[in-house]
Amino acid sequence: MAKKGIDFVINVNTGTDAVPVWTQVGGQRGASLSRSADTFDATTKDSLGWKEFEAGFKEWSIEADGLVLTTDVAYTALETAYTTGAKVKVQIEDGSGSDYSGFAIVTDLPIDMPYDDLVTYSCTLQGTGALEKSV
Repeated sequence: MAKKGIDFVINVNTGTDAVPVWTQVGGQRGASLSRSADTFDATTKDSLGWKEFEAGFKEWSIEADGLVLTTDVAYTALETAYTTGAKVKVQIEDGSGSDYSGFAIVTDLPIDMPYDDLVTYSCTLQGTGALEKSV
């Protein structure tokens, strides 16, 4: 069965590591989860003219955007993490109990304030460490 993008939300842990409180980022519109892996070149003369590789380091990041809501606790936590350089635990939840979570650093947090539209934000959350998936 296909999943709908509207069912996926980004949550921020506004509690503690021991007792997480997952708070949805209000006003969210779009988001994407990027996952990639490096490779190490393992090609030798024995490779018969074909390049060979071994798996290397993995990384992940989340890009999201939405409306700026003045009373949004999760967005405020992202702003605080950006300002202080602190890691923030984030979660992508699909509403069925399956989610991805991990620690991230807020590396980009622009706010767009157009003359004739609502105020919006976009953010980049660079994962640091493993991205865990629960089912």
